[in-house]
Amino acid sequence: MIRDAEGRWLVVRKRGTSVFMQPGGKLEPGEAAADALVRELAEELGLRVGIGQLGRVGRFAAPAANEAGFTIDADVFTAPLSGPVGPLAEIEEVRWIEPAEPGDVQLAPLLRDHLLPWARAGADRHRIGS
Repeated sequence: MIRDAEGRWLVVRKRGTSVFMQPGGKLEPGEAAADALVRELAEELGLRVGIGQLGRVGRFAAPAANEAGFTIDADVFTAPLSGPVGPLAEIEEVRWIEPAEPGDVQLAPLLRDHLLPWARAGADRHRIGS
């Protein structure tokens, strides 16, 4: 989760899809979740973040947004907004949403069913998950 100074969350939409999700991606063989996130943020958004800047939120399972019949097993972290962001690689669009009222965008199940309810409950001040 990347937040701006107003508390909005950064979401991304991959090319050829309509669903917005948290930035990040799949692990490479032998790669740790935090290492994958650092790599993906650089590849997808041009953000340079160090592993020590990440805050672990938790681990969640949810239906995959763009792969029907599949489930994702996601480690979720907070990361600082370390500069301007823009769509790179397979990312077609970036958008900032209000966690309390994200608007009419189509959201990935992980974001819609787990992370936004957590934020609305005020839990974003605390760590959750395992």
